Amino acid sequence: MTARNWVRGVRWYLRELTGEAEYDRYCERHRRHHPAAPVPTRREYDAQRTSYREQHPEGRCC
Repeated sequence: MTARNWVRGVRWYLRELTGEAEYDRYCERHRRHHPAAPVPTRREYDAQRTSYREQHPEGRCC
């Protein structure tokens, strides 16, 4: 494994861990399904996601 591949792997992992990749996937999906609508900023996306999770709680055992 080269150093470049290792750095790419760490970067991918950190983006997945922090949720940044989730926002990028959301933007791609939003542009594909709603091409005329503006894409929400990261802050707006986080607010929408938090609001949805508060309105639709999931049962968790722990």
